[in-house]
Amino acid sequence: MSGAVQSSNRELTIRVLKFDPNSAISKPHFAEYKLKEAHSMTVFIVLNMIREQFDPDLSFDFVCRAGICGSCGMMINGRPRLACRTLTKDFPDGVITLMPLPAFKLIKDLSVDTGNWMNGMSKRVESWIHAQEKSEEHMCQIEERVEPEVAAEVFELDRCIECGCCIASCGTKLMREDFVGAAGFNRVVRFMLDPHDERTDADFYELVGDDNGVFGCMSLLACHDVCPKNLPLQSKIAYLRRKMATAK
Repeated sequence: MSGAVQSSNRELTIRVLKFDPNSAISKPHFAEYKLKEAHSMTVFIVLNMIREQFDPDLSFDFVCRAGICGSCGMMINGRPRLACRTLTKDFPDGVITLMPLPAFKLIKDLSVDTGNWMNGMSKRVESWIHAQEKSEEHMCQIEERVEPEVAAEVFELDRCIECGCCIASCGTKLMREDFVGAAGFNRVVRFMLDPHDERTDADFYELVGDDNGVFGCMSLLACHDVCPKNLPLQSKIAYLRRKMATAK
């Protein structure tokens, strides 16, 4: 018996929201495509097939197709997901509806501008080490010791790929444009835990201690549910809220 796995030959129906906000004649509409399903097919593969075989004008973002760059985040049947990690076999009826992530500026079709939002968020929460400048620095200088368990906790939060799924799923963000969101909270906690950063809880309070920060979170925690990297957003948001509530 051959080890090759046969394709299902099921017909998929793909509905894609198409709209170019820079075109005076473009109007939002769904375009529908039908194609045969193959074994282990992902939505990313589907989109490439559509662009190659049916619609070369279709716009979507991707870089690596390995689930680590976050570029192909989109709404897939109403849920923020990465196209490269979403299998078509997970949709029993074979109907898949694709829309761009909300909360971000639409570029075209499924392509949104997460980069400028993430850059603005990084500046807003001052996403860099704050420490007293040392008089002498040298590239051969021995790095400051960090306990392995602390380093592991910091590195865990550094696994965020800035895909925007947590932001797109956030009810508060969709209602409040200036809300920092889970990606920003994750970044703040990453520096709170880093022993190289000398900021106090009061310093971080100035950044996220208001209704557009951690106290605006309604604790619906869709961000935690949709994170493709399974980051501990629920526990870290709770940690940040406790810290900010007692900051002096």
